[in-house]
Amino acid sequence: MRKLIFIAGMAVGYVLGAKAGRERYDQLREAAERVRSNPAVRNAVDSAALSSREAAARAAGAVADRAGDRLPGAVTQRLRAVGGQDGAREGGRDAAA
Repeated sequence: MRKLIFIAGMAVGYVLGAKAGRERYDQLREAAERVRSNPAVRNAVDSAALSSREAAARAAGAVADRAGDRLPGAVTQRLRAVGGQDGAREGGRDAAA
């Protein structure tokens, strides 16, 4: 039943999209570009990306600390490098890589 509803929804979307045509597509694309080029949106995206990178680094460090002795040495070293706990980085890449 779900599959049938999904297929029907896809068909309706296709028909409505085809009727809207190229002109409406161009309008939507231009609106998306205006939003994307807005400085406030750019700052929010950059901030979210930075926050997610920091969270990933903290998580990698926590995994390395808690499970490091049970993981292969190369994995532990990579986790510590991502978490910023390893000074063995060379030119933006791990020295062991």
